[in-house]
Amino acid sequence: MKPFTRHCGIAAPLPNANVDTDQIVPKQFLKTVERKGLKSALFYDQRHAADGTPVPGFVLDRAPWTEATILVAGDNFGCGSSREHAAWALADFGICCVISSRIADIFYNNSINNGLLPITVPPELLSDLMGLAEAGRTLCVDLEKRAIFHGDIAHSFTIDERVRTRLLAGLDPIGEALAEEAAIASIERRLATTTPWLPHAAEADIHGA
Repeated sequence: MKPFTRHCGIAAPLPNANVDTDQIVPKQFLKTVERKGLKSALFYDQRHAADGTPVPGFVLDRAPWTEATILVAGDNFGCGSSREHAAWALADFGICCVISSRIADIFYNNSINNGLLPITVPPELLSDLMGLAEAGRTLCVDLEKRAIFHGDIAHSFTIDERVRTRLLAGLDPIGEALAEEAAIASIERRLATTTPWLPHAAEADIHGA
């Protein structure tokens, strides 16, 4: 997973509240287990008629937002089902950061696990950022400084420190566990000695206690 430190890009406005994961990726695209190839499925029903023909006008199909890498979204973004495909599709389009006043918990965690930075900000700041996005402006998101920049103006945001550390290092849950492999092995060896009657003792012996 690519580390996230600082990113500057065009911000796309999506002011609708309660955009759920079924809107982000409709159910017919959930058969795949590949993280790539879902760009065309992103907001499919908003971008296509019932017969599949493209419908012009959706923000991500209009310049300059066809090149957007930041999404400024309405309240309660990513609610609904737990489908991880929603985060996959956004990332495949090129979105690397979602900013909203509220982001649904499961979507929030799915985003983190796929290197997509979710940022929550107060409603009044979201309104300001939405206005900038509607004007096609570029925003800079600095995870190290915990700030969103527009020119020389900085808006701070809060984020869980463990989440911040993971994204800065580019670690998904597996990578995070592997980073602690030596410590885990040490604990397993100690438990094999202090509690040899438990099943883990044999496992520790096998792995070189």
